[in-house]
Amino acid sequence: MRTETISIQTSSSFSCHSITNQIESIIQCGIQLEGVVCVSCLHTTTALIVNEMEERLILDLEKWLKELAPPLQGYKHDDLHLRDNIPEDEPKNAHSHMQALLLGNDVSVPFKDGKLQLGQYQDVILVELDGPKKRNVVVSIQ
Repeated sequence: MRTETISIQTSSSFSCHSITNQIESIIQCGIQLEGVVCVSCLHTTTALIVNEMEERLILDLEKWLKELAPPLQGYKHDDLHLRDNIPEDEPKNAHSHMQALLLGNDVSVPFKDGKLQLGQYQDVILVELDGPKKRNVVVSIQ
């Protein structure tokens, strides 16, 4: 088993970033010809998905998530004055947590000969829901 971390600087409050190439680079540095790679994000306001990295689909995803978990809807998590030991710059981001719960924060993908076994239009995508921020993704080869 081998584990590495990918760091990504996201660009806005909502953004999608293909990490397929970075994952394949990690796989290709190893000696294992086939197996499964487990990818997990270390943040509660990001998600990982396998889907098509197509501009209009990404816009649809953002719209859908905002409809299901819109910002500023009276979430208890956003009652910052009632929470203990939080930083002064803590954002009201409960909606981002809810959106991440809808999508999930890990994926497992088989690989063979250094290539992820993905469909023609599939990518492994980090979905930023509360950025921009530096994000870390753990890649574990099994």
